[in-house]
Amino acid sequence: MPSLPPPTRAALRAGRTPARALLLPRPQQPHSSFATSSRTLLPASFSGSPSGGSFGGPLPSYFQKPRLPANTIVRFVPQQTAWIVERMGKFSRILEPGLAILAPVIDRIAYVKSLKEVAIEIPSQSAITADNVTLELDGVLFTRVFDAYKASYGVEDAEYAISQLAQTTMRSEIGQLTLDHVLKERAALNTNITAAINEAAQAWGVTCLRYEIRDIHAPGAVVEAMHRQVTAERSKRAEILESEGQRQSAINIAEGKKQSKYVDAFSKLAKESTAVVVPGNVGDISGMIATGLNVYGKVSEAQAKVLAKQMVTQPSNGEEAESAPTSGETPTEEYANENKGDLKDKVLESFNQVTGRK
Repeated sequence: MPSLPPPTRAALRAGRTPARALLLPRPQQPHSSFATSSRTLLPASFSGSPSGGSFGGPLPSYFQKPRLPANTIVRFVPQQTAWIVERMGKFSRILEPGLAILAPVIDRIAYVKSLKEVAIEIPSQSAITADNVTLELDGVLFTRVFDAYKASYGVEDAEYAISQLAQTTMRSEIGQLTLDHVLKERAALNTNITAAINEAAQAWGVTCLRYEIRDIHAPGAVVEAMHRQVTAERSKRAEILESEGQRQSAINIAEGKKQSKYVDAFSKLAKESTAVVVPGNVGDISGMIATGLNVYGKVSEAQAKVLAKQMVTQPSNGEEAESAPTSGETPTEEYANENKGDLKDKVLESFNQVTGRK
């Protein structure tokens, strides 16, 4: 037998303590499995097993389960909280906020559910877009319990299940979009994820109010390529604006030269002749061309009439010799002199009509 300290020897002599009990190591007190749990994904509102909280002991972490209230006869249920009562192991009722009376021994508070809105942090995860770009995303999910019975008995851990569902849904939605659409349509992506979560979480008694993507991290090479693309796009816009300015400048210079040529031509006509016909709108090239063609048509028509009359009134060769005038002018010259003024008047009249219509 190994040596024992003096107090132990005295106890053995008195026969109060067996020697085997003194030699065996003293068992340690068991620790709560929830207090040392490595899971840190769920907040305290959806859980239902004791591990500390407002009823004594250390404060629970984000996903630790709160300690259940003591099973006394008279209890006061806090506002926005639902207590699930089991009687002899079977669901009995849900206690509303206020005074509650429990039957001793047979009634037990099994679950405590918070009816407040809860923010669940979705950890960063990787997802691959439709154009094979790997992104790192994290978000925040806002949920609320609308049925305490389903949240207690419909799923083992409602918030953990919702957080996992949010991650898988995010990967699925991002896999259907390209990188540009993910960056542009973040609001639509949040809406689609919220709808998918609500479709599955109805059986758990939890509703997803909204989902928000916080950060999107792309690989360094992709970010650098995006910066180069933006720089090239802005350079292209600057070159287009510069070329448009040069084009407009050349047009303005050409218009000025054209107007200068018109002025020079009219000044030369004024020096050479006493009568100068100036169009009403010098800058209207199409109008000037139409006016000139109309005047030319009128002049051609008048000349054709003159030639026709000359051919009709021209006498034969025999008659010409007999009826030759004594003067030096021929009949053709006489008729041309008579109709010269008429032709001039017709040309001026047609020009005035065309310019008057303008």
